[in-house]
Amino acid sequence: MKLLIINPNISIGVTDLIEAEARHVAASETQIEMATAASGVAYIETRFEALLGAHAAATIAGERIGQHDAVMIAAFGDPGLLELREVLDVPVVGMTESALMTAAQMGQRIGIIAISRRITAWYRESVDRYGMLSRLAGIRHLDRPLRNASTVQDDHASMLLDLCDQAVQEDGADVLILAGAPLAGLARTVADRLPVPVIDGVSSAVCQAETLCRLRPVSPKIGSFAKPPEKPDAGLSAAIRGLLRS
Repeated sequence: MKLLIINPNISIGVTDLIEAEARHVAASETQIEMATAASGVAYIETRFEALLGAHAAATIAGERIGQHDAVMIAAFGDPGLLELREVLDVPVVGMTESALMTAAQMGQRIGIIAISRRITAWYRESVDRYGMLSRLAGIRHLDRPLRNASTVQDDHASMLLDLCDQAVQEDGADVLILAGAPLAGLARTVADRLPVPVIDGVSSAVCQAETLCRLRPVSPKIGSFAKPPEKPDAGLSAAIRGLLRS
């Protein structure tokens, strides 16, 4: 299986974190190709930044159309995920949806640990989009400036662990999601220090992509994920136009 993992942010250091976790959990036969957004922001916190990330993800997917068996959007909030499912003939997975579905199988009340206050509104809307808001125990977040998106785990190690404890003890979470690509791999290092399961979005999405490829689902011909109808267009890049014509 060939898996394209797209970081919709411009942070190469974060891409490295994503790749390390993905390769740790991927099956030996899974071939991973990484791609980082050529334009956008260092890390997504807002709806508009998510829009930029979605466009970056779509451009990368369009440039590599037909070269992979599955595509993964490696940013919590899944910018462009549902949209790409309309135009690609291969499974498209994302960190948020995969982490939520995994967490739902391990606990009833899901706590999310986020890297900033501003990001929480978008995260809550993302959880609602997947029909999981009633299972959300709460979103705990860092509230300090981020020096570098790729060093969040080291810069705020103690606070992140404290937030996990608060989510369990005060919010009643019985499963945790460490949200966001900058936290990729952290769940593995803190799992034995917490009393509830801890979910990583990257590893969840990689495993989900592998499962969907084995299941070989049929591409929908009707319904909300059927391909968009053909119509005149103008001013689109070759990559985006290729997705519309795929």
